[in-house]
Amino acid sequence: MPEAIRQIRTVVSAILLAAVGATLAACSGGDFGRTRESMRSDDMHRWLGTEVTGSLGLKASQFQLTDEERQLRDLAYPIIEPPLSRPAWKSVFGDYKALPSPWRQKIVFDRTMYGRTLIDEPHRSHSSRYAQLIEDVRNDITRFEPFFASAIRVIDLDKKREASMARVSALSPQEKADAVARMQENSLIIQWVQQSLEQRVSSYRWALERLVIQAPDGMAADADRLIGELAAQTANPPVASPYGRAVVSKG
Repeated sequence: MPEAIRQIRTVVSAILLAAVGATLAACSGGDFGRTRESMRSDDMHRWLGTEVTGSLGLKASQFQLTDEERQLRDLAYPIIEPPLSRPAWKSVFGDYKALPSPWRQKIVFDRTMYGRTLIDEPHRSHSSRYAQLIEDVRNDITRFEPFFASAIRVIDLDKKREASMARVSALSPQEKADAVARMQENSLIIQWVQQSLEQRVSSYRWALERLVIQAPDGMAADADRLIGELAAQTANPPVASPYGRAVVSKG
């Protein structure tokens, strides 16, 4: 009888532990690594504008985001977030975080970080590492056109905003300051994405070079072709910032 009771207690404990674990996972993170719904909101990426202006000592605009400006920020975040920067455990214990702008960081960009993470993480084979690299590059290529299409629309609307300010009756100093600040925010976000893409190309090339010398594979040619495609797109963006380019970190 005591043995039977111990077995029952063991089974009950295992069930309770599994239930608690499932509950914590459901509360802390979304399914399949997605951001949980409680963390989502229409303006969840609004902080990008505050971050870029604040990092340069500028004041953020108090205007509400337009639909186009909101979409610009939503499309910017996946490109700004460094690839392989989110460990698996973060998909459970909260997988979203604000990032410092490149103008705030005092450290030099480390182009080896992505490659070292890719190589050091457990993989079934080197082929899976090549596959991960190819997938990451292809994802960036897929994100490129939607983001810059949004950027073109936002810049076009900002040009109209700037031209119309001279004709607005009784424009207050605060309204003018907020309008200018919003245009600066949009421009800096586009520059942030541009720099992130340049850094990704550099990181991908470093990673591919290390994979080739460690484990030559025919998949290297596909990876090299995709990196070249992303590099060509990044070197010739379809839109330029109307406010010029801020000083950025090099690496």
